[in-house]
Amino acid sequence: MPRIELRTEIKADKKVVFDLSRSIDLHKISTEQTNEQAIAGKTSGLIGMDESVTWRAKHFGIYQNLTSRITEFDRPKYFADEMVKGAFKEFKHEHHFAELNGGTLMTDFFDYKSPFGILGKLADKLFLKKYMTELLTERNRIVKEFAESEKWKELITE
Repeated sequence: MPRIELRTEIKADKKVVFDLSRSIDLHKISTEQTNEQAIAGKTSGLIGMDESVTWRAKHFGIYQNLTSRITEFDRPKYFADEMVKGAFKEFKHEHHFAELNGGTLMTDFFDYKSPFGILGKLADKLFLKKYMTELLTERNRIVKEFAESEKWKELITE
């Protein structure tokens, strides 16, 4: 099972970074390139334990739906979302938050299984892991941008 691991240092309070990471509205902003829209479940605001969201997005020229659910939640330290329905055979995205030098270290672990057996494994090696890493890196860049400025206040009211 491929694993993507990303570490992002953010000069902002851990609670702000945590909440931005579970913001449906910020996710929409960070995925403009794939035109992601929340079409069912929690469609705006902050997603929480046992809540789900269904996204419609265009990847590799094909529109697809993906539903994920928050399966673990310990604010402001950790949460995990897992695919309930979608293109992957399965995935789990762990979000960890730790204090670091007056700011936050955000660590993502994204574990997934591609469908289609050997063909899926080949796709992982050829392009899928790189593609998913770039999507998650862009998402983290947007979280960092909002957290380190006053923009977070547009999305989160403490």
